Amino acid sequence: MIHTTTQLSACLHKYYNFNNVELDTILSAFELISCKDRDVLINSNKVCNQLFFVLKGVLRIASINEKGIEVTHYFYKEEQFCTILQSFNDETASDAFIQACCDSDVLVISRKKLFALYETIPALRDVIVTIQQEKMIEKVNTRNLYLGSNALDIYKQFLLHQPDIALRVSQKDIAGYLGITPQSLSRLRRQLH
Repeated sequence: MIHTTTQLSACLHKYYNFNNVELDTILSAFELISCKDRDVLINSNKVCNQLFFVLKGVLRIASINEKGIEVTHYFYKEEQFCTILQSFNDETASDAFIQACCDSDVLVISRKKLFALYETIPALRDVIVTIQQEKMIEKVNTRNLYLGSNALDIYKQFLLHQPDIALRVSQKDIAGYLGITPQSLSRLRRQLH
């Protein structure tokens, strides 16, 4: 598992210089899982009690709206942590789910194991909270790019700011993320090419 934890180790070192013993303890608490495109890692109406770190691939957090349409809230790619934050923190069921958007390899740790690590390595809590806060700000800033724009401009912004996601996930997921129908997205793509 040494080669699979290099990305996680590098990510954590950006925020804090953990010693080798601390780092080994943290890394050994994670488990490697591989998932196929469309695999659901956390189901809706369940408590999200896992934190994922993407090694390869793309995950998404999504839900079904009142009209029965899948809505993608955000995409997570390599070297990003992914969880349904409120459910994870409050131990409450969520209407959202986490799904692989392509074949993916992720490291996963349970809430119980993570909180046990917080007791023995308090700096880890600060690092994880900082990363979660940064991601929340990034999500808000990304969504703000789309406010007040027409569908074509929203799609252009998406391609500009998340081009790697655009190449790796389904058109249906992109449409659900941008708040348009897959048919509208097809028309927009034709306009740009």
